[in-house]
Amino acid sequence: MAYKMMVKGFRFGMVLQVAIGPVCLFIFQTGSTSGFALAETGVLGITIVDGLFILAAILGLASLMDRKNVKAVLRGFGAVILCVFGLSTILSAFDLSILPSLSLPSQPGSTSIFLRAMLLTLSNPLTVLFWAGAFSAKIAEEELQKSDMLAYGFGAVLSTLVFLTLIAWLGSVLQTFLSASAIQILNVLVGVFLIFFGMRMMFRKG
Repeated sequence: MAYKMMVKGFRFGMVLQVAIGPVCLFIFQTGSTSGFALAETGVLGITIVDGLFILAAILGLASLMDRKNVKAVLRGFGAVILCVFGLSTILSAFDLSILPSLSLPSQPGSTSIFLRAMLLTLSNPLTVLFWAGAFSAKIAEEELQKSDMLAYGFGAVLSTLVFLTLIAWLGSVLQTFLSASAIQILNVLVGVFLIFFGMRMMFRKG
């Protein structure tokens, strides 16, 4: 039963991965500018945070966040983080930086990539509410025990690791063919998209 639930969670997680988001863009950009190994440290950071979000949803901690004032604060926090990341990424294409800790130098360390990836994932803590809804639906539909939900959650986390590892690899492959000017353009585009995600989060209703 646990294995079947893990497979179901993996399939569900892979469906969600199709929706390109800020963390996916960050990993692709890191792979294309810094190589697969450093991008993979970012993948590990994202996977850890996703795992914590899913565990919080399983344990029912989402109820603490599902309040109007708390959700508004979290949404504002996430929007600011994304916009700052986006602006920093755009400026880094021109060797400028508003926050040195968030800039993407030509040879960043694995620790900095790991921490930035975690911060970028944490910029959308409302994800835990989505997982809580998904798990509640599964429990009602299949009358699952908590152990089954843990297996389902593990499968979903595994999908994050597998999908983003593939994105990191694709980015590193592209690195071979990109000129310096093309990488500069890529950084600007990624920055614009991150700001777009942030503004959409800030002004989205509900």
